[in-house]
Amino acid sequence: MRPRKAYLLLLLLGLAQLLAVAGAEGPDEDSSNRENAIEDEEEEEEEDDEEEDDLEVKEENGVLVLNDANFDNFVADKDTVLLEFYAPWCGHCKQFAPEYEKIANILKDNDPPIPVAKIDATSASMLASRFDVSGYPTIKILKKGQAVDYEGSRTQEEIVAKVREVSQPDWTPPPEVTLVLTKENFDEVVNDADIILVEFYAPWCGHCKKLAPEYEKAAKELNKRSPPIPLAKVDATAETDLVKRFDVSGYPTLKIFRKGRPFDYNGPREKYGIVDYMIEQSGPPSKEILTLKQVQEFLKDGDDVIIIGVFKGESDPAYQQYQDAANNLREDYKFHHAFSTEIAKFLKVSQGQLVVMQPEKFQSKYEPRSHVMDVQGSTQDSAIKDFVLKYALPLVGHRKASNEAKRYTRRPLVVVYYSVDFSFDYRAATQFWRSKVLEVAKDFPEYTFAIADEEDYAGEVKDLGLSESGEDVNAAILDESGKKFAMEPEEFDSDTLREFVTAFKKGKLKPVIKSQPVPKNNKGPVKVVVGKTFDSIVMDPKKDVLIEFYAPWCGHCKQLEPVYSSLAKKYKGQKGLVIAKMDATANDVPSDRYKVEGFPTIYFAPSGDKKNPVKFEGGDRDLEHLSKFIEEHATKLSRTKEEL
Repeated sequence: MRPRKAYLLLLLLGLAQLLAVAGAEGPDEDSSNRENAIEDEEEEEEEDDEEEDDLEVKEENGVLVLNDANFDNFVADKDTVLLEFYAPWCGHCKQFAPEYEKIANILKDNDPPIPVAKIDATSASMLASRFDVSGYPTIKILKKGQAVDYEGSRTQEEIVAKVREVSQPDWTPPPEVTLVLTKENFDEVVNDADIILVEFYAPWCGHCKKLAPEYEKAAKELNKRSPPIPLAKVDATAETDLVKRFDVSGYPTLKIFRKGRPFDYNGPREKYGIVDYMIEQSGPPSKEILTLKQVQEFLKDGDDVIIIGVFKGESDPAYQQYQDAANNLREDYKFHHAFSTEIAKFLKVSQGQLVVMQPEKFQSKYEPRSHVMDVQGSTQDSAIKDFVLKYALPLVGHRKASNEAKRYTRRPLVVVYYSVDFSFDYRAATQFWRSKVLEVAKDFPEYTFAIADEEDYAGEVKDLGLSESGEDVNAAILDESGKKFAMEPEEFDSDTLREFVTAFKKGKLKPVIKSQPVPKNNKGPVKVVVGKTFDSIVMDPKKDVLIEFYAPWCGHCKQLEPVYSSLAKKYKGQKGLVIAKMDATANDVPSDRYKVEGFPTIYFAPSGDKKNPVKFEGGDRDLEHLSKFIEEHATKLSRTKEEL
């Protein structure tokens, strides 16, 4: 080693020792900063590496792996791409994986090659939402950026053939099966159809966009039937005359037309639900009874109201009117008809009459065995409908989960909870307690009375505070405004029930309100409302209140949360305006004016008019539209100098 090199080496060693000593005594500020800078650089490099990993399109057994980060870049210049949306836990996806890999290898050798990709829909949530993925695996073919649904079988032959067909330069999507109606062709098409489903939509409506692919799929399926059941659509923003004519106020609105006569559509809004519902709706609304034995079985074993029209024959004009009325109520009631004189004699009616009666287990000495109405060709179907609805319930019926939405919506409703069982061994005990209720119900015709099984309604009984009552029989009253009143636990008989109902009628009872604890600190921009504070906050006559009813598990509610918080901060300086929210799954809404049928539901409760809240509908739930909604309905809004 040369002397100069040896000298330099010794000098470097000395410096290293000095640095080591300094480090032992504690790092100075400069060295600490240098270390932090190095760490920051390393973190940035790691983040850059992660971003590069996300953007990189990897390949697994010939199948390309796409995600939210790399999808748009990859497909931008591709004519045709085959996509599979899958979930790692999905059994069908795992079973399909080997077949999909074979498809990828076949299409790789195509001229030109067609890329085959897969997307984990559980992590690529933006893509799953963008392409309306609701099940796994979902297969789509991307043609020049537009998604084409694949609806064939999951076999190599069918998928490859479909992809090659779509990849042809002259390929165009098949025309829609859904008919497009305007004021020029509406009457011609609708009046000629035995049955047709019509959707009134708005091009900007999010719910309409979501429904569109399901509606078209249902149209294709129903078009295959013999005879086909047509589906049609009307652009409500362009066809305003049709919108006014059929009282369309929200989108999408679906209506069933039978030879031009409109009926409300109350069915599902996805392909198979629409198909099943429309097939059921296309059948006759009333079924013919051929034998007396059928009527006797209805009476002996029936569990619901019995509705039978007796007519001379199918050509009887009265029968046609009956059919129209049945179409109006077919979703809620089962209608029957008979042309037999033997059946007419048994029912003690004549041809041209309608009888409404209850099965034997719901009959009592306090009410007629049957109710009879004369039906003629000139009888309005609305009169038949009103007659059926008037006598559809017995004096004391059986409220169940399967019938409460269609039978027990009228309020006030007096409910008696116990072990309800109409099977042979327990029928006597069930009827014993029901007879006690009947003695009271006969004297309060303005109220609806029902019995309900305490296990079926365990949640409701708990919310009423009666689950630990220690009594075999409990009672409650549900009123028109949504309030609930519980009978104090005591030995049940007709006298105690009568006292309870009388006290309710005189306004002497206090309601039971399901509520979370009142928040100790409620000073945030969004006020938290619970059952106990609903009246004091939302119903405050001196303030405008925007109230959101949400569910903790609701994805749309979580998406709205930051927007709603920004909205509250925007109007924080407005003393006359309250922005509030309420967990509608954990608290009662003690006013029926604020109906919550989905989440999130938003109402504006103006000062001085709390009984007429305005529901937020139609627009996007973003800061712009919610602000516009407030500005439009606010009564207490003060303007700042900047705004003026």
